[in-house]
Amino acid sequence: MSKNLEFLFDFGGPNSYLAYKMLPDLCARTGAKVVYVPILLGGLFKLTNNQAPLVRYAETPAKQKYEMLEFQRFVNAHAIPFKMNPRFPLNTLYVMRGAIAAQRLGCFAPYMDAVMAAMWHDAADMGDLDVVRDVLDRAGLNSAALLALADDPEVKAELIANTEAAAKRGAFGVPTFFVDDEMFWGKERLGQVEAALTKS
Repeated sequence: MSKNLEFLFDFGGPNSYLAYKMLPDLCARTGAKVVYVPILLGGLFKLTNNQAPLVRYAETPAKQKYEMLEFQRFVNAHAIPFKMNPRFPLNTLYVMRGAIAAQRLGCFAPYMDAVMAAMWHDAADMGDLDVVRDVLDRAGLNSAALLALADDPEVKAELIANTEAAAKRGAFGVPTFFVDDEMFWGKERLGQVEAALTKS
């Protein structure tokens, strides 16, 4: 019997991107179905008193350097196309609201592909609405409809609710995964996620 895999993400987290690229093969092996849960990482940090690694390890350069080494090892090991966005960290509020809009409009998969690629392959400025419109239009998506719905109060409220619910469940960063009520944090836990999905 297949299980659902909840994937809590924010486009602004490069590790969310790497995990996202790993999910198709993981689902093919396990038969799992991914439930995508857009959250706002900055809001989650505030709710959980967490900090981004660049801030948390600002006075520990050796730790920062090693984190980047492990990140690049993961990229190389899985041959994931990746380009660090020079504008990192980016404001992802509009594209995260857009993700919920895309779920409602039935175009989430191409929206996800387009935004992830623009953010972490093309290094586009996805905090700029004009750039976002261009990226969505070039992907064959209706940018006007998506961005209009992204401004809907219900969509805004859903993103806030998703973020608050994530904090209540114990999440503190992205990517976070849930298999039933069991939480896993980080792309490095994908092996444990797969084990949880395949156990009887």
